[in-house]
Amino acid sequence: MTTVSWTVTATPIGPLLLAATPRGLVSVVFHADEETARTARERLAARLGAEPVEAGAVPDGGAAGDRTAADRIVKEATDQLGAYFAGTLRTFGLPLDWSLSGGFNRQVLRELADGVPYGTVVGYADLAERVGEPGAARAVGVAMGSNPLPVVVPCHRVVESDGGIGGFGGGLETKRALLALEGVLPQPLF
Repeated sequence: MTTVSWTVTATPIGPLLLAATPRGLVSVVFHADEETARTARERLAARLGAEPVEAGAVPDGGAAGDRTAADRIVKEATDQLGAYFAGTLRTFGLPLDWSLSGGFNRQVLRELADGVPYGTVVGYADLAERVGEPGAARAVGVAMGSNPLPVVVPCHRVVESDGGIGGFGGGLETKRALLALEGVLPQPLF
């Protein structure tokens, strides 16, 4: 059975739920108020086959070593996100657990994580070409919408080829704030 640790951390874009397995960070969820966090944990339990346990909780007969590894990854993710939002981290150095993504979506998300650095953007069509699927811009949009690791796997850096900002699962104000943080857009006036 998979061990899943989680926490909710405060950020300038609102609370984020972070969840990890011993293999790596597995999920980042925007706007993680109490209800959203509960729903996210239920979905993780259904998808991963294990009940997520709050990081730092004492294991109840489970594999303490796995719990400790997952807790360490949650802590490191919290620390790295803090540094990112403080402007001192440009590249995340976290192990990632890709269990919640597969096929074309995983291929696109890996290319995004590895090939679109801080402070840059890429178009949906350009990203489709990078993974060898020219003409699959809409499918790239679907992959961005299914990204289980937003911010860390920077789907906010994918924009429309005509200069439009595109969509974003965390909301357009969140996307604008992330792009402004990275210097791609001017800081919002309000």
